[in-house]
Amino acid sequence: MVSRLVLVLGDQLSADLSALRAADKGRDTVVMAEVADEADYVAHHPKKIAFLLTAMRKFAAWLRAEGWDVRYTRLDDSENAGSVVGELLRRAHETGASRVVATEPGEWRLITALTDAPIPVEILQDDRFLASHADFERWAEGRKVLRMEYFYREMRRRTGLLMEDDKPAGGQWNFDHDNRKPAPGTIDHDGPLQFAPDAVTREVLDLVEARFGNRFGDLRPFGMATERSQARQVLAHFVTHALPRFGDYQDAMLRDSRYLYHAGVSAYLNAGLLSPMEICEAVAVAWAEGAAPINAAEGFIRQIIGWREYVRGIYFLRGPGYVQSNALEHDRDLPAMYWGGETRMACMAHAVAQTREDAYAHHIQRLMVTGNFALLAGVSPRQVHEWYLAVYADAYEWVEAPNTLGMSQFADGGIVASKPYVSSGAYINRMSDYCKGCHYSVTAKTGAKACPFNLLYWDFLIRHRPRFSGNARMGNMYRTWDRMDADRRETVLRDAADLLARLDDGAVI
Repeated sequence: MVSRLVLVLGDQLSADLSALRAADKGRDTVVMAEVADEADYVAHHPKKIAFLLTAMRKFAAWLRAEGWDVRYTRLDDSENAGSVVGELLRRAHETGASRVVATEPGEWRLITALTDAPIPVEILQDDRFLASHADFERWAEGRKVLRMEYFYREMRRRTGLLMEDDKPAGGQWNFDHDNRKPAPGTIDHDGPLQFAPDAVTREVLDLVEARFGNRFGDLRPFGMATERSQARQVLAHFVTHALPRFGDYQDAMLRDSRYLYHAGVSAYLNAGLLSPMEICEAVAVAWAEGAAPINAAEGFIRQIIGWREYVRGIYFLRGPGYVQSNALEHDRDLPAMYWGGETRMACMAHAVAQTREDAYAHHIQRLMVTGNFALLAGVSPRQVHEWYLAVYADAYEWVEAPNTLGMSQFADGGIVASKPYVSSGAYINRMSDYCKGCHYSVTAKTGAKACPFNLLYWDFLIRHRPRFSGNARMGNMYRTWDRMDADRRETVLRDAADLLARLDDGAVI
């Protein structure tokens, strides 16, 4: 029989990958490649690149130990073709293989490249996810709105997680109302486990520093897990030490506690070092044994089998054009503060600094700080999308685009979110300690010291009143505006216009 190439991508580092299961160790050749196209299509954070290259090298070594013939191309190899397809063609010529078997990539960009490749590529379903494309399409068919909550309930029934016969454990599907507590006075958790770089990691760090050292993002210190055994240790550490308080404080933000009680496993899950069911089962067991409350277990599991599976379904259901969504017609350039430029806004400065240093920020920092500001200011959703895709270690387009364009920026017109996730500074003040000592006053509604979120909140609502005034969840906002004194309304809009003009002029906000 004719030999085949087996493509394994950097976010497919799973022993049970469908392409590996379909291959023959005695005949087929695994191809893995560090290529410029994948490092450069957006300016990926150096820490993200280092994590993936190290994890790829270690996974390739594991495959060889399992008896696979692995042709691995390093980024600095002199014969590196620079693209995934180029490397497949080079290895096909080298081995005589005439076909490729691959697991479906998580980005339309790569799917198109493989489909159009001048060598036959069989693309298999990525069944590491719990809902196939067909499953999601069946669920979505005939529905006027595609709300995650109803999809999530179906996934609970299918997996049996936190179910008691056919009823949800605890008597309700969703305990989110218990998971919105402001930050506590102290945090007794130091965050996810960190690992000292070994020889493989150190070699990659030197390579990444030489090639990508001038990009946004701190490469060192580096302590990420880079192999499955380490990722499993991170998961176990979270379940034991952080899960019990995860639910209560998952929306909170603190200057001196970047992770609070978050797991920090999303990068490992999305790269394939962990599977969704093993994560959820570990959490479910902790609840069943009385080691974690139901609101923590349910809130965490909902993020995995509910939200994560749902956004992937949306991404593939809507097709390649989804990333062009711009329902609100926003076109302002992404401010320099997102790339580390000076800002007087303490919350933005902290969220961006954490992103630069760790390639990580938790979901409320992304949604209600950096995302909220971009939406209120009318920043181009495409630019916001590319920023999130570049700067976070867990970001791949299938998961990032619906979160950014749908949940954060309302650019898809309401497919993902039932209303825009916008707020004034009051929400950030309630959920964090960011406002203490800020240049701006979170209680000031107008004037030079007014929190920019306060000014832009009303400006956004009035700009888009024709679209949102009929939204049942937003009626109170517009009624509050209408009750304001006319002079105050005029002042708010004038001050917001001045702020946006200064933002466009490159002034420090």
